[in-house]
Amino acid sequence: MNAELTEEEMRRALFGTALPESQVPAPAQEPVLEVVFTKPVAAPVAKKKPAKAFTPRLKVTLRVGNEFEGKTYELIHEADTLSSLLAEQDAVKVARKKYKYVEVISVGSM
Repeated sequence: MNAELTEEEMRRALFGTALPESQVPAPAQEPVLEVVFTKPVAAPVAKKKPAKAFTPRLKVTLRVGNEFEGKTYELIHEADTLSSLLAEQDAVKVARKKYKYVEVISVGSM
């Protein structure tokens, strides 16, 4: 085997015999078809109302009044939380806007 090969011989060994450009048939150009994209017409879909999620609620009962050891009223506050402490704080905060004296009687689920 010949140790010294020319570049052309190496190319023929790797890639096969190459035809000169004059003998290579030119690829036939196919006509390009014009493609038009259209949006499919869909029937109008009625919007679904989201299901009302369950909100945990606690009922806080308060005894409120504006006079010390005077006439008191019972007030019920509904809080949207599972924490009884937060529900109690929220109810007292709302009641303090109108009444001077606020006492928590009970906190329970609805």
